[in-house]
Parts: sequence; C-alpha cells; structure tokens
Amino acid sequence: MVGPMEPATWAALSDDELLEKKISSLGLKLETTELQPLIQQLHDELAAKGLAFMPPCHVGDEWFVPVGIPAIFVPFFLVHDRLRKLERKMILEVEGETPEWFMKLMRHEAGHAFSYAYQLYKKKRWQQTFGLASKEETQFYRPRPYSRSYVLHLDDWYAQSHPDEDFAETFAVWLTPGLDWREHYKGWGAIQKLEYLDDLMRSLAGKPPPHQPPYRAKDYDFLNVKLKTYYAKKRKLYEDSYPDLYPDFYDKDLQQLFCAGPEVTGRVKASAYLRHRRRALMESVCQWTNENKFRVSKLLTRLTERCDALDLHAKPNDQDLDLRVSALVTTLVMNYLFTGKFKRTK
Repeated sequence: MVGPMEPATWAALSDDELLEKKISSLGLKLETTELQPLIQQLHDELAAKGLAFMPPCHVGDEWFVPVGIPAIFVPFFLVHDRLRKLERKMILEVEGETPEWFMKLMRHEAGHAFSYAYQLYKKKRWQQTFGLASKEETQFYRPRPYSRSYVLHLDDWYAQSHPDEDFAETFAVWLTPGLDWREHYKGWGAIQKLEYLDDLMRSLAGKPPPHQPPYRAKDYDFLNVKLKTYYAKKRKLYEDSYPDLYPDFYDKDLQQLFCAGPEVTGRVKASAYLRHRRRALMESVCQWTNENKFRVSKLLTRLTERCDALDLHAKPNDQDLDLRVSALVTTLVMNYLFTGKFKRTK
C-alpha cells in the first residue's frame, strides 16, 4: 500500500497531473502550516472568554462541522499554496484565503461545534431564541436585508438561512475580538440573541463538554476522491445554482444594450466586448452582490453565447456600456438571490 506523498512530490506537477491525484494521497496536515497559528488564535479567543472546549480541527473537502460531531473541518485547498492556486483556477476564488476571512469562518464553525459539544440546540430557551434545529435546511432562502433580528457576520445574510446558522453567526459576532457588540447592535432585535448567548456562554465557562463522541476524521473528510472528480462536482453544483436561465431569457435586455443587425464600421461584436471585459465585469458584480465568482462567470458565459446567437454588436464609443452591463447582471443575480428566479414576478 502506497503511503501519503510529500508536498515536494506533487507541488511541481502540472494542473492536469495534479488533478489525477486523490486528495487523500497528498498527505495534507494542518500542523506546521500557516493555518496552525490561526487555529491557535481561535483557541486563544475561546480561552479569553473562559471557555474550556477547544474544537479539534481537521482537513476536509470544505468548511463544515459534521452533524453531531463537535469538530471543525477546514478545506484542503487552504493547506498549501499550490492547492490554493488550483482552486483559484478552477473556481476563480479561494474561500477563506486571507487571515481575516479564515478567522470569520472559523468563529462561525466554532459556534456549530459548541452547539453540538454542549447540545445547546436541545435547550428550550435556545429553541425559543433561534428556532428549531430540526427545521429542514434548504439551499435557497429569501433573505431580508434590512432585518435587524439577525446579526451580520458572513455574507448573504447567512444568519437568516436556518436556526443553526443564526446561532453560529451570533456566536461568531459574540466571539470576535475588539467588537463591542452591545454598541454595534444597540436597538436591534438581534441584541436579545447576543445577550442570551453571552449568558449561556458564561454558564459554560470552565466546564468540559458533555458530548464528545469518538469519531474518525477520515469518515467525514470526503477526501478519498481525485481532484478532477472533486472539481467536476463542485463546478456542476455552482452551475446548477442557476437552473432557469434558458437561452432566450433576456434577449430584450441584451438587444437594448447592444445593436442588432450586420456589423458596421466602428462596432465590435457584443460577444467580443463581453469576453474582453469579462474579468472587470465579474469583479464589479461580485463586489456588490457577494455572489460566487464562478457562478457569475458562468452567467456571463451564457449571456455572451446569446449575444453571438442574436448577432449583437457594441455601439462605438459607448462609455457607459460597462456600467449598464454590470447593472443588468447585478439585477439578474440579486433577483435570483431574493426570489429564486431571474425574472421578477409582476
């Protein structure tokens, strides 16, 4: 049986060669990496609050805490620069790549770990405050951006997606060093959740968790697949996030942005313009929507293909075209985020 490889063995491989490797064969560990000090930072933050439980951390296929298991799994692609580079190529961004982003996600996942370790979700007041943890989770939820009943920590008003996430987000805000949450959320309905959580955590200070079931990390890490299989599934999941954008969905909007008919002097094909300005448009849309870059990129691809089918051209010297195209794509994305559909119901 062949054992795990050393990073020096696979880091120099080409993308195609690396994609053929099983993730579990790469010998990835959190110890001795630049992530270890950040994990220690989380433990220091917990200790500063008087808490005794330090969630163990493992390498996994994504950010998650297994249901009922008080342990944090950190995405494998953050463990090594070579894997971050591959993730960026395949998905266009690396979730948690900066120390600040990493710590925001760690504090959130720590909330889940504490909920399981102390079985907090079974408490009556927890349920009265956050809701029933048994509520079915769905990929789609309709956020209310102006609601003050929830804290704001991760993007997309994530606290509103499920009672478990509401608790984890509230925990993360409460744990964040230097944040005066009482002042920040003064006058918000969410302050009641924070005050309850503060009381709850104080009651747990110094107490070991009663629920620490034995487990094997490899039973939960989902790393026994080739990298090419992992990315095929991940990209398909992102692509399937926009199921109802059929080919002629926004023809009228595209025809308002661009000119139909044969090419004339000074005009360029609309598809050529979109391909040339793709990265700038994607960055602009993602900045204002917080949507995943891969999904926005796929959306731009579909619109570009439709411009070719309609034989559309960009008007010469149209200085506002970037702004108007960004506005259209942003509208598409936000409509979908809030309604589950690209087309608004009239």
